[in-house]
Amino acid sequence: MLFDEMFLRRLSRLTLVTHQKRPGRFQGERRSPKRGQSVEFADYRPYVPGDDFRQIDWHVYARLERFFVKLFVEEEDITVHLLVDASRSMAWGTPSKLDTAVRLAGAVGYIVLNGLDRVTAYAFGNAGHRWPARRGRRAATPLFTWLRSLAPSGTATFAHSIRHYAYTAGQPGPLLLFSDLLVDDWDEGVRALVARRFEVTLVHILSPEELDPPLHGDLLLRDCERGEGVEVTIDDDVLARYRRHLEAWRAGIRRWCAERGVRYLFVSSDTPVEDVIFTDMVRHGVLR
Repeated sequence: MLFDEMFLRRLSRLTLVTHQKRPGRFQGERRSPKRGQSVEFADYRPYVPGDDFRQIDWHVYARLERFFVKLFVEEEDITVHLLVDASRSMAWGTPSKLDTAVRLAGAVGYIVLNGLDRVTAYAFGNAGHRWPARRGRRAATPLFTWLRSLAPSGTATFAHSIRHYAYTAGQPGPLLLFSDLLVDDWDEGVRALVARRFEVTLVHILSPEELDPPLHGDLLLRDCERGEGVEVTIDDDVLARYRRHLEAWRAGIRRWCAERGVRYLFVSSDTPVEDVIFTDMVRHGVLR
């Protein structure tokens, strides 16, 4: 298990926030654009032959002498998509970025399954690895098992993998993407998700070592995915310039997301998962 019972009980009090009404497949706890049977009134429409007489509003008939049928909000489930970057760069950090991504995805997945919505998950690195859509609380343990099985491998074929997912996913809905975004084409992939009308939350994860590198002197730095190396001399001035460039890069991602209606949440991999879930995600409107 990823979490203990006490943590799961706390998660069960939360729900995922979605701003788009979508038709689902099964009875659930979300509002649907359809009109059906529930306890919450939605609208009236004129009676037509074949309608259920029990849905006629006799108070309206007494006033207007015309038959109107009551419509109610139909509550159905939605499909929530969890996308996890499992490329080799996600192995970096203490704790690793992938470990943080797995735990955050597991927590959000449990919240969604506890709310009787469906969850599907996808990991990308060397090759895509998909967990098919499941519904209900009993699916939480298989989801946790699948997430724990993920191992970092290969390079992040980010744009290709995300575009493929965007175009092949059966039912667009809320989507959370967990990645370090250490690729040049991350925006192409996210743009494809937005075009398919996914409601995207981008969870940007970096390690403490990337935020404040404990490096100094003459070093050979090697790309963990491609194996390429570069010799560098690191002093206080180089580290200061690195931090400025890093903050400018993150600010650019924030602006890009804001302009396209994508939620952006930055996470350091050493931040406790409970702080991210119960504080950061609630504050950013991802959960409530």
